Amino acid sequence: MSDETTIDSGEYRRVLGHLPTGVTVVTCATDDGPVGVAIGSFVSISLDPPLVGFFLGSHSSSGEAIEAAGHYCVNVLTNDQVELCGTMASKNPDKFDGVDWKPAAGTGAPMLPGSLAVINCTLESTVEAGDHNLLVGRVVDLSTPEDGGGEPMVFFTGQYGTFAP
Repeated sequence: MSDETTIDSGEYRRVLGHLPTGVTVVTCATDDGPVGVAIGSFVSISLDPPLVGFFLGSHSSSGEAIEAAGHYCVNVLTNDQVELCGTMASKNPDKFDGVDWKPAAGTGAPMLPGSLAVINCTLESTVEAGDHNLLVGRVVDLSTPEDGGGEPMVFFTGQYGTFAP
C-alpha cells in the first residue's frame, strides 16, 4: 500500500460534509479589540484536566491573535444566531460592530449573548496538523443559560439547521 493517497479536495469536503457538526464562535480579547471566528470543529478532549480544542487554518489571523492572547472563549451557537455566525465567518475587520458582548472573567474574551453554552479557556498548546492547527485550551470557566438557551445550530452538507429530537 502506498504512503501517499490522492484525494480530490472537492470530494473530500463533500463526503465529510455528511458529518453534522455543532457551530461555535471562538473569541479572544486583544489590545486592538475583540477577535472572533466561526468554528465547526470544536471538540472536548479531556475531563482531567479539563481540555477542549478546535481546528483553525494554519495561516489564520484569528489563530495568530488567539495564540498571542493566550486565551479563548467558545460560544456555542443557537439556531437563531445564523446572522452572527455569518458575520464571524466573514473577513469583516470589525466583526463586533453592533454585537453586544460581555468580557469573560479572567480572560476578558467576548461572551456572546444568546449562546447555548460558553466555555472560557486559557491556551494550553497549539499542535500542527496538516494545513490546520489544533488549539488546545484548558477550561477555566463554563456555563449554560438558566432558561435552557434554545436549539443548537448544526452544520450539515453545507447548510445550517437544528437538532430535532
